[in-house]
Amino acid sequence: MLVGFRAANVLSFREEFELSLLAPEGSDHSARSVGGLCLSPVAAVFGANASGKTNVLSAMRWMRHAVLDSVADWARAKGVPRRPFALERGALDEASLFEVDVVLGEHRYVYGFEVSDVRVETEWLHVYPHGSRRRQVWFERDAERPGRGESEYRFPSDWLKGTKRPVIDYTRPNALFLTAAGSLSLKQLAPLHAWFKDNLWLAGPLDDPRKRDAHTRWELLRPGFRERVEGLLAVADLGVIGVEVDDRGDETPEVSLVHHGKDGPVPLDMSHQESFGTLAWFAFLGPLLEALDDGAVLLVDELDSSLHPLLVAEVVRLFEDPVANPKGAQLVFTGHDVTLLSKAHIERPLDREQVWITEKRKTGESELYPLTSVGVRADESLERGYLRGRYGGVPRIGLGGVAVEVERRSSRAGA
Repeated sequence: MLVGFRAANVLSFREEFELSLLAPEGSDHSARSVGGLCLSPVAAVFGANASGKTNVLSAMRWMRHAVLDSVADWARAKGVPRRPFALERGALDEASLFEVDVVLGEHRYVYGFEVSDVRVETEWLHVYPHGSRRRQVWFERDAERPGRGESEYRFPSDWLKGTKRPVIDYTRPNALFLTAAGSLSLKQLAPLHAWFKDNLWLAGPLDDPRKRDAHTRWELLRPGFRERVEGLLAVADLGVIGVEVDDRGDETPEVSLVHHGKDGPVPLDMSHQESFGTLAWFAFLGPLLEALDDGAVLLVDELDSSLHPLLVAEVVRLFEDPVANPKGAQLVFTGHDVTLLSKAHIERPLDREQVWITEKRKTGESELYPLTSVGVRADESLERGYLRGRYGGVPRIGLGGVAVEVERRSSRAGA
């Protein structure tokens, strides 16, 4: 499970930010005990438009891309295709930081790196084996270290023993050691490399919904998957009572959603006869069920886009339910649906410790901070406090400000 992620000098974040899924003992009703840590299955990021919510997820996705593709893709780039903070010239000359903290099996891995435009500046892997609090340095890399016989790499724990030289030789200055280790199937690093391959999937309105739709259609051919999709379509109260699938061989399966009509079941063409909300829910079910099956970390940008607040709340509760989510899948999402913070639901879906806020400073920098850092009382109405701007993360718009601006511009145009 994901313990935390931190990054700096990436996209709209100039300074270091950290998203943590560590839960204080007894604070998060859905927290799981893993490797001696108490971890939450859900983290929600709220904030105004353009405040940096999406960039939190994008930074995590960029790290995933780097680990999986730096050997092949960055060779063509002849450098590192990073995206540092663009609103300050000095940021272009400073490295970008990425670090992930995960528990896999019996070990806790803290892996990270810093990159400039031309090379990997530093890279490290620290491991806490078997739930121990004692850190082992499996490797450290520093591009500035070579000189006077010193190597760029250090292996204090000697965990690789005699197998590290081929990986070092295969790792270019603008490639990650972990990527090279994965390419060469180095068994000691296989679990961590595989984690990046199987986690941090992104679903949201800005990525290609057609790919998620096609993925869900292909998954319908798997035994038992269609029945699960039918059940989740039915429970969403969309009027769907079944799914018809036409296996077309190498082509994407043709799918019709069956509705209850006056004269009996009626299959409708998904391309022309279904609402956008139904299509969004259908396309989301493939990544959702796959994350639950694999115990993976699913990133969702604007979870509440095209979905009813009650349905969004049920998605959150799904990840929090230890029976429905036995493998410890995690959901990290952004959104604007403040009912998740309110008592409008029978049981408030989100605890205070699961909520994070993004704020855009006057300098254009984004800031990420936990809701608990602003002194929220246990009995406080989180929805009201958020909308009133007590926690930050809301647009600075005066009451009626949009109408006043339209009137002002209109009067100028007519003058």
